[in-house]
Amino acid sequence: MAQKDEQIGFHKGSLTTLVKERQEFLKMINLIDQLIQAHMKSLKDLGVDLQKESKKSKLDDKLK
Repeated sequence: MAQKDEQIGFHKGSLTTLVKERQEFLKMINLIDQLIQAHMKSLKDLGVDLQKESKKSKLDDKLK
């Protein structure tokens, strides 16, 4: 019975740790998304059309 309790404790502890890691990872992803949006807005304000550049880049890649 003690071994089963140890295994249960191990798995519960692992889940707790993984859930916390997942939450921190999502915070990091949200921060990165905010930074991406800020840079995209700055480029747009400077007159850069990212969609046009993306299409041009894809066309350039096909021509290589």
